[in-house]
Formats: sequence, C-alpha cells, structure tokens
Amino acid sequence: MTRNILFITTDQQRYDALGCNGNTVARTPVLDGLAAAGYRYERAYNQNTVCMPARSTMLTGQYVRTHGVVANGIPLPEDAPSVAALLRDRAGYRTALIGKAHFEPAFDPGYRYTETRRAATGATGSWRGFDYAIQAAHAAAFNDFRIGHYGEWLAKAHAEYLHSYADLLGAQPGGDTGAPETKHNVIPRDLYHTDWVADRAIEWLRAHSPADPFFCWVSFPDPHHPWDPPQTEMSRINWRDLDLPAAHPGSDEEIRKILANRPAHWLAYYDGSWANAEGGPMAFVPKRLTHNQIREINARAHVMNELIDEACGRILACLAAGGLLDDTDVIFTTDHGEMQGDYGFLYKGPFHVDALMRLPLVWRPAPSAGPIAPAVISDPVGQLDLAPTFCAIAGLAPATWMQGNALPVADGQGRHERVLCEWDSQFPGYGMHMRTIYRDGWLCTAYGKSTAGRPNGLEKVWGESVLTPTWIEYDGAEGELYQVRDDPHQWHNRWEDPSVAALRDDLIADLGDHLPHETRTLDVEAPA
Repeated sequence: MTRNILFITTDQQRYDALGCNGNTVARTPVLDGLAAAGYRYERAYNQNTVCMPARSTMLTGQYVRTHGVVANGIPLPEDAPSVAALLRDRAGYRTALIGKAHFEPAFDPGYRYTETRRAATGATGSWRGFDYAIQAAHAAAFNDFRIGHYGEWLAKAHAEYLHSYADLLGAQPGGDTGAPETKHNVIPRDLYHTDWVADRAIEWLRAHSPADPFFCWVSFPDPHHPWDPPQTEMSRINWRDLDLPAAHPGSDEEIRKILANRPAHWLAYYDGSWANAEGGPMAFVPKRLTHNQIREINARAHVMNELIDEACGRILACLAAGGLLDDTDVIFTTDHGEMQGDYGFLYKGPFHVDALMRLPLVWRPAPSAGPIAPAVISDPVGQLDLAPTFCAIAGLAPATWMQGNALPVADGQGRHERVLCEWDSQFPGYGMHMRTIYRDGWLCTAYGKSTAGRPNGLEKVWGESVLTPTWIEYDGAEGELYQVRDDPHQWHNRWEDPSVAALRDDLIADLGDHLPHETRTLDVEAPA
C-alpha cells in the first residue's frame, strides 16, 4: 500500500518549543511521542528566516534564489513547481493544504492575488497542486478586511469575535504587562484558529477514501505573533513563574557588550536607531522591553505551542479511528523561528542565528512500512530536503527541479554535510545581503556589499521614498562566525579571530561552491 503523508507545520516556532528539544515549560507529549517513535533532527535549518521564502522552499524543494521568492512580498509564480502536484499527478495522491499558505502577499485588500481572492469567493478547489485548499492566518480581520477562509467563516458564524485578536505588526501594548502584540483574547477555544484548522483537517480526513493515498499539509498559524491565545487557556502557565530565556544576557549592559561585537544593525536595532522593518513592527524598539514583558510573551508562546500539540493529537486520533494512522508518515516542522527574548529581541529578520534558523523537525515513518530504529540525527538538513523526502515516501524519484536530498535516517550517510541560508532585503533602502553556512558545528555568515537604494520593485507600489538608504550599509567585509557547540546562544562572534581565519575562509568558499549560481529575479510587489 502506498503510504499517506501528513505534513504538519507551524509558523515562527523555535527549535526549543518542544519538550523533546529541551523545553521544560510547554507540554508537548504528542509531538514528543512522534519524535520518540521516529527521527528527530537536531540540526534542521531553513533556507530563509521569514515566511514566504521559507514556505515556497517547502513547496518547491528549491533554494530561494531558484524559485525567486527571496523576501516577503514577492508572490511565488503561478507556474512554480509544486511537490503536491507531483504527488497527485505521478502517484495518485489526493492532496490538501489546510491552514496558513502565504505563497502570495497577505496584505491584499484589493484582491490582487489568487490566494486572497479564493478566500473571499469561498473557493477551496484545485490550487498549486492541492485538490483542496482552505486558509487561515494569525488573525481573522485587518480592519474591515477579512483574512483567509477562517476570517470569512468567523465573520459569518461568530461575528462578535471577528476583532478579538490583537493587531498584527502594530506593536500595540496589551496583556498584563503592556507587552507588544499581546491581548486578553476573549475568543472561545473552539473558535480559535488552531482548533479551526484542526477541525477542517479532521473533516477532510474523515471524508478521505482509504483506496487513495493522501498528502495533507496542515499548517497552523501559531505561535507567530500576535501573542494572543484564548484567555481561558492562560491559566496553564503563569508568566510570573518564568525565568528569562537562556539566551537573554540578563542586563542591558551585557546585551550591549554582546551586540557590539557583530555587524552594526544588531546593536542599532536594540537601541532603536535602526528600525527592523524587514521582520517586525517599525515602531518596536527592543531596549524598551521589560523583563516581565519578555516573560509574558514567552508564557503566551508556550500556551500556543501546547494548543498546537493538542490539535495534532486530535488529528492523529482521527487517523487512528479511521484505520489510517499505521499507513501514514507524519512529518512536523516550522518555517522559521522567533527571537522571543534572545539578546533582548523579539520577532525575526536579518539575524542569522539559531533562534531564527534552527527548526524543530520530526519524522515518524508509517509503522506499516516496517520496523525502524528511532534515532536523533545530528547531520545538518534543510527545508529543501522535505520535497525529496515526500517523493521517497511515495516511492518516486525526486524531480529534477528539486535541489535537496531525502532526509537521512542515520548520521554519516553522506549528502548532508552542510546546510545553507540566504537573506536579501525586501525594502530597497535596506539593501542587505547575507549568506550563511552551517557545517561541522560552525555557523558562518558572510555579508555582501549593501545595495541600499537600488530599485527592486517595491518603489513601484510604495513610491520612491522606499529607495532612501538607511544609515547602515555594509562593504562586504563584515560577517559572523560562531562555534555552536561551545557557544549555543551565539554570543561570541569570532569573525575577526585570527586563530580561526583559515576555517572562516574555508566555510565561505564552501558556501560559494554549493549555492546555485543561477538566480531568478522577481519584483517585490507588496510589503508582506
């Protein structure tokens, strides 16, 4: 029998969000159980640290420079390859995408993009290789604009909760401590988007014919900000009982000391002299965060992670009740991480450290495929390895357009010696370019020469003011180098350390040798 594939993703979830990866606060027994019965990857990395590029890589199995979505705000071309279409057309899979998609810009009140129009018209049929696609995002509405099928549903069925979520990217204070993007959310748990996504997945799976294999991508919008789970669930974790995150240096003085030894935008972001428009609210200034605000945000993220774990449990129980679980491979991961207090920061952006790049990744193969030796894999893997893995599960050779390799089931099998990540600015006034390699326990990021002021398409939408350069520009000699085993929080930048200069140069050369040389250049069309 052809094996089914249940692919579960979250949004903006840290590697250490799960108990099996060291979390001692959030309870994630379902995902921990999958890890214990299968493969847990300790060094899984994304190929970009924001949503649209990372998600496009998962769908296509390609580097961002190849599929062209190098930043948020660039729609994935309609003709881009899709592993879902491959599984459907070559192996007879029924395919579904339930939850957050974000292959096209989300702020689209003019309904320019197909992804947005589908929700507004109620369309759930064939799209990007999925027979069925129904979408949700981090909130139900942005002002009067209803977001995704979830927003349309909530407006019709429970309009009193349409605006119960916190505003996204506004940095408005809320919660108990005035932390940005927190809110006492009055929405009932069963109407919250995490449970709505699980409910839609269960409906689709119950209607599935066991005669056909399925590829079902269940995509939860959490624990991405805003941090506003149902208030009824906040009694699970008292933020007052939490320590600061392990990678928080503990004081303003220590934060500044650490950030001063790396490229200028790090400390400038902390101080507020450089706005992180690339990955967070323009108005947010990290140094203004109190320790209690960081604690409250972490508590809320832990609650969101517990709700995701419970939703996964319901989906697995549905498969078990239908006699499908033993024939189903389950793969769980996320698109990128979240600072969540590391270095005193929040959000994401041009910061190539484990907080944003390192991913939770678990694969539990279908038991009917035969016994396995559960393992913890330390060889580096990436998101572009997911599509070839889906092909391997389906008994297909990977498509020629895929650039990764199927996930290893033990260390030392070859083809997984390094993993690469890229950054190119969405806003032309920033013009930042970063290339990162993880190999042999080292994380090395080489900065390219800034192109601040060079048009990239966004000026056609927002006007030429976006071309105005920020005061930070790099000449191409800057970089970061961390030994992650001895320095797990990446506090000590060794880029200028002469004792590892030869290693640094070797890593940079290796990086250049393994990134594809051909690139696809597409315009930035929207802010996100």
